[in-house]
Amino acid sequence: MNIDVFSDPICPWCFIGKKRLQDALALRPDLAVTIRWRAFQLNPDMPEEGMDRQTYLTVKFGGEERAKQVYGRIEQVGAQVGIDFRFDRIARTPNTIAAHRLIRFAQRSDYDKGDAVTNALFDAYFLDGESIGEQETLLKIGEAAGLDRAAMQAYFDSDEDVDEILAEDSYARRLGIGGVPCFIVDGKYALSGAQEPETFLPLFDMALQEASAEPATPAE
Repeated sequence: MNIDVFSDPICPWCFIGKKRLQDALALRPDLAVTIRWRAFQLNPDMPEEGMDRQTYLTVKFGGEERAKQVYGRIEQVGAQVGIDFRFDRIARTPNTIAAHRLIRFAQRSDYDKGDAVTNALFDAYFLDGESIGEQETLLKIGEAAGLDRAAMQAYFDSDEDVDEILAEDSYARRLGIGGVPCFIVDGKYALSGAQEPETFLPLFDMALQEASAEPATPAE
């Protein structure tokens, strides 16, 4: 079973959604699942250098008070799934194209590494307040996941995959995805939002039923 997850590393609901997906898979331990992370930008017009956090909150929410209300709710939900969000540590909201590139680079060799890198990006940004728009931070995260630093550096020195990531973001919007996370099971069954673990189970069941109903390929 393949699960494509449209997500952005600076989306707190995506972090929560990842935890809930993991909990859902724990309820079905016999499933053989490949998780593929897909690019979506919460802020597609974000400058390459990112934006001061307070300026960003003013632009997005109209002020700090409204932002506190929104993030207060997220902190409550995060605590329920074991995430201790530290929004106070975030000094800058980054452009996430480079972070998406790191995920894509990791997934080329191993989807599990892509998953590890995605988790590390969430931890770095939301727990430690690290600047995941900076190349050095991304190189450190990639090395910790077992990626070769020199290969990553060469990759970042090029424009490889930039157009593909922008195209994937556009593709998601053409599909009608206006917010993330969005989970697509076996290319057919979609679930939008950071839903409770039990919400995933009917999608798993439908995908399994359809797979079992497909005729076997005749032996040559």
